[in-house]
Amino acid sequence: MFDSLKKRFSSTETEELTAHPAGKPDISREKSAELYEKAKTYFPGGVNSPVRAFKSVYGTPLFIQKGDGCHIWDADGNQFIDFCGSWGPLILGHNNAKVREKVTETMQNGMSFGAPTALENELAELILKHNKYIRKLRFVSSGTEAVMSAIRLARGYTKRDKILKFEGCYHGHVDSLLVKAGSGLVTFGKTSSAGVPKSFADETIVVPLNDRDALKLAFEEFKDQIAAIIIEPIPANNGLLLQEKEFLQYVREICTETGALLIFDEVISGFRVGFEGAAGYYQIAPDIITYGKIIGGGLPVGAYGSSAEIMSNISPEGPVYQAGTLSGNPVAMSAGIAQLSELAKSGFYKDLNAKAGEFADSIQRYATAKNYKLKVFHVGSIFWFAFTDKPSIRRADEIDPASMEKFKVFHRELLNRGIYIGPSGYEVGFVSSAHTKIDLEKAKRTIFESLDFVFRNK
Repeated sequence: MFDSLKKRFSSTETEELTAHPAGKPDISREKSAELYEKAKTYFPGGVNSPVRAFKSVYGTPLFIQKGDGCHIWDADGNQFIDFCGSWGPLILGHNNAKVREKVTETMQNGMSFGAPTALENELAELILKHNKYIRKLRFVSSGTEAVMSAIRLARGYTKRDKILKFEGCYHGHVDSLLVKAGSGLVTFGKTSSAGVPKSFADETIVVPLNDRDALKLAFEEFKDQIAAIIIEPIPANNGLLLQEKEFLQYVREICTETGALLIFDEVISGFRVGFEGAAGYYQIAPDIITYGKIIGGGLPVGAYGSSAEIMSNISPEGPVYQAGTLSGNPVAMSAGIAQLSELAKSGFYKDLNAKAGEFADSIQRYATAKNYKLKVFHVGSIFWFAFTDKPSIRRADEIDPASMEKFKVFHRELLNRGIYIGPSGYEVGFVSSAHTKIDLEKAKRTIFESLDFVFRNK
C-alpha cells in the first residue's frame, strides 16, 4: 500500500495544465493557484494533508470556498457536484440544515469545557442503542487517535506486544502501523515514513490480504505474541479492495482460536454501509471497533468501542491510559447527534445504498457496452473507478500503477465538466443522501463524456 501512498503524495512538482485536443477547456484556477502559492510559504507542500496537493493529477489544488447539499464551489467560483464529501464524513451532504442548527444551538453555550456534558451521553446512547457489536465506547478526536488507542488497549488486555496488519489496509499515521511488507510471505513491517523507529515496525507483522496461508503461517511463527489483528473489513484507503466474507470469517476464527483480538478499523465503513458498519454488513463480530468521519457530522471526532469487559481496562477504570483535552467536545458531539439521528431513521440506508448502487451500475453498463477497460467497484454508498478489466481486485498489488495515467486524464475532464472526486486514482468516492436523481443523472452523463475522451485518446 505504501508504495501507492508515495505515488499519491510524491514531492515532485505539480504538473501544469496542458492543452488536450477535444477535451473540455480547463476551468479557471487563478485564485486557487494564488492561494496555493501563498500556502506553500506557510505549510509543507502548501497543504495540511498530503493528498490535497493534487500531486497525482493535473494542475494545482482547488481551494474550496463553500458547500451546500451535494455541491461545492471553489475560490474561482467554479461549481461542482461533489463525490468526495470531505473524504467520507458528509453522508448527508454539505451544510446540512439539521446538523448546522444543532451545532449553532450548542455553540451558544460554549465550545469546549474539558468536562463531561450530557451531549456525550446522548451520542453514546444513540450509537449503542443501534449497534449490537459494542457495549461501551470512548470518544477521541480523530480516526488515527481511535486506532492508536485501540492498539494500546489490545496490547494491555492480552499482555502481548505484536500487531498483525494487512498490506493494502491503512490505519492512519500511527507509528507502529505506518509500515509496509518486506519481501517474504510473512514479514515484520518495514518503516514507510522517516521518523518511525525500526523497533516500532519490528512489533508489526504484515501479511497480504486475501491470503489464508500467510495468515496461518504468521500465527504458527508468532502465535503467543500477537495481541491483535487489525483490518479494514472494507479496505477503502487504497482502492476498494472488497474481501470475501469467508476470508473475514477466517480472520475472526483464527483470532478466537489463538486469543488474539480482532480489531475492525471502520473509520470509513462505520455508519457508511449501514448503522452497524461492516460488522453488521458481514455479520461478523470483532473484539474492538474504531470509528471516525461520519460520527462527527463533519467535525473532528473518533471513537473506539468494545465489550464492557475489554473497555474496563481503559483509565480511569483500568491500567490502559488514554486521555484527550477535546475528547467528547460538545460541538462535535452535537454534530454527531444530528447526523446519526437521521441515519437511524427507517429506510435511510436502503434508499441511499439503492441510489448509489444504481449510479455505479449505470456507469459500469455504459463502460461495458463501449468495451472500455473500466471496473466500477462499489459497496453501500462507496464506489471506486478502476481502469482495469479484472473482475475483482482484493489486494493492493493487483492494482496496475500504469492505469493511473488514465485516471489523471479522467480526473481533469471531470473537473472541467463540473464533477469533483478525490485527486488520486487510489481514492474512493461517496454518494450522499443530498445527491438527487437529477444530480446523479447529470453526473452520469458527464462521466460518460469523460470516459469517451479518455478511451478515445488512449
